[in-house]
Amino acid sequence: MSRPLRVVVAGIHGYGRTYLPALRELAAEGAAELVGVCDLRPPTPEQTAGPATPEHSADLGSLVAATDADLAVVATPLHTHADLAIRAMAAGAHVQLEKPPASSMAEFERITAACAEYDRVVQVGFQSLGSGAPRAVRELIAEGAIGAIRGIGCAGAWSRDTAYYGRAAWAGRRTLDGMEVVDGALTNPFAHAVATVLALDGGEITSIETELYRAFDIEADDTSCLRVRTTGGTTAGAPLVVAVTLAAPEQRPPEITVHGERGRIVLRYTLDEVTVERDGEPPVTTTHGREVLLRTLVDHLAAPDSADRPPLTVPLSATRPFMRVLEAVRTAPDPTPLPADDLPGENGARRRVVPGITDIVTIAAGECVLFSELPHFPGLIGRPA
Repeated sequence: MSRPLRVVVAGIHGYGRTYLPALRELAAEGAAELVGVCDLRPPTPEQTAGPATPEHSADLGSLVAATDADLAVVATPLHTHADLAIRAMAAGAHVQLEKPPASSMAEFERITAACAEYDRVVQVGFQSLGSGAPRAVRELIAEGAIGAIRGIGCAGAWSRDTAYYGRAAWAGRRTLDGMEVVDGALTNPFAHAVATVLALDGGEITSIETELYRAFDIEADDTSCLRVRTTGGTTAGAPLVVAVTLAAPEQRPPEITVHGERGRIVLRYTLDEVTVERDGEPPVTTTHGREVLLRTLVDHLAAPDSADRPPLTVPLSATRPFMRVLEAVRTAPDPTPLPADDLPGENGARRRVVPGITDIVTIAAGECVLFSELPHFPGLIGRPA
């Protein structure tokens, strides 16, 4: 394109605000311009500072049509993603869609069908997949750096409080007003962990096991584990385990560990770090760059010739394995209540902390097993609150 891409942002008072720095950089380069904001509230002057004031509307489809937008950023609550993405495409825009792409497999299929119907592309905001770190790990696996793979495990231990779940009506819900939400630990805060583990393997999912728990008084899971097996991937059918909690005493960077017969590879996806630990050798840590997903989508759309068009970093189709996991979580039984200590948080909020949970998620990821397969975990469930 000879002119800047025209962009609208939905959800600017929420996660959509994180797209503004990249948009300002693209605008300074003449590659894109913010022409519209879709939100229930008008944007602040600080949010939309620029040569022109973008239009504001609470109706994304009408806004895309009125501004002749090329691209819509949809960074709204989970259960609104499908409808808004489809409205944007029907009105003529391509879409940068925040994760998770949809709150059910049926909604995901609706988005996929709309891409074909309206000849539009959708990229999903799994920012961890824009990092060079996962690609480096896949290359190490392919070259046999640690021998045959015995499994991949991810341990995530974060600390949240009641304010986290009180920030919005949909937070911590499985459904809201009859709509699927699925705002659990595996499908939202640790969605990057799940997506990255699946991407490291790259195989076709053959089985999914879930164990969902909750320490907070919510509908969804806040402490959970997942085991996936695949065929045709880098693990040759070895287990992929994600064990996470939002009820840890302290927050620590999540770690994805590729367990091999001659060592291990540790990926800290929030830090873009890869550590290779080969048996008998000192560990080697490298830090990798990260692509800005909005920029890669703009570059894709702006290419004048399809033959020269750079591929999308996270096309909608690449997130189908993650959606299979989300669907397994969505259709699983309600999370089991988990006894936890009630502790003070900030500004009057309360924290819920499960004693020993950091060790539990670490061991489950290290051994690539489910919580229920750890000898001491069943006793923890039965402990008085």
